[in-house]
Amino acid sequence: MAVIALLPHPARDKATALADDAARWLAERGHEVRRPGDSMDGIDLAVSLGGDGTMLYAVQLVCGHGVPVLGVNVGNLGYLTTVEPGHLLDALERFLADDYSVEDRMMLSVRVRREGAEIVAATALNECVLEKTTSGHTVHLAISINERPFMTAAADGMIVATPTGSTAYNFSARGPIVSPLHRAIVLTPVSPHMLFDRALVLDPNEAVELEVLDDRDAIIVVDGRNLGTLEPGDVVQVTEAKHDAHLVTFDGRDFHQILKAKFKLADR
Repeated sequence: MAVIALLPHPARDKATALADDAARWLAERGHEVRRPGDSMDGIDLAVSLGGDGTMLYAVQLVCGHGVPVLGVNVGNLGYLTTVEPGHLLDALERFLADDYSVEDRMMLSVRVRREGAEIVAATALNECVLEKTTSGHTVHLAISINERPFMTAAADGMIVATPTGSTAYNFSARGPIVSPLHRAIVLTPVSPHMLFDRALVLDPNEAVELEVLDDRDAIIVVDGRNLGTLEPGDVVQVTEAKHDAHLVTFDGRDFHQILKAKFKLADR
């Protein structure tokens, strides 16, 4: 018997209906089904039914426990998802038959210090973003790499992304697209107000610190979750997380073909 968590997008009727169908199918075969709000202890698979935001939620829910996540695209872009709704039951059958693969994706550890005390700890599959709080202003940040000062930045925001997140907000900010199987930390400014306006691709073992300067607060957003307002003097440390995300795939997953399909790239 397997224990499967079904995690539908709460505001999409199609996702809820798919979860109900899958729950009946699994129960008929003697498997245990968990829903949002249930304990996630001891589960064998988490199934995300929604878009990329739902996938990020599912990964956050089970990260650190070695639980694989299967993404079902009940959204728009669905870049992180693996199967379309009509193939959900086939995907479950293949998973239960041990006919699947797992992609390990690097995650980020995000920690915020205020006057030496840690006030926020989070993980990110896509990115950590520091953004301005007021229209017409910028954030001023002192950036250090491996505890050595690197530069002072003025921008609308600063993105620290994983390779998986390189096709999310980082892409919109004209940062580099990085294969999700690579391991790196990508630092990309958003609308920079400075001469140096390029993204940096760092080794995953390098630690990035961003200190909020002057009298301008900043918002910290991790994988789309607003974690609060940062005050001048606050320091955000971003490093490679101890645990990877584990994404279920079938028959191999060609990143380049997915990129072509999602962004409608022509062969010639």
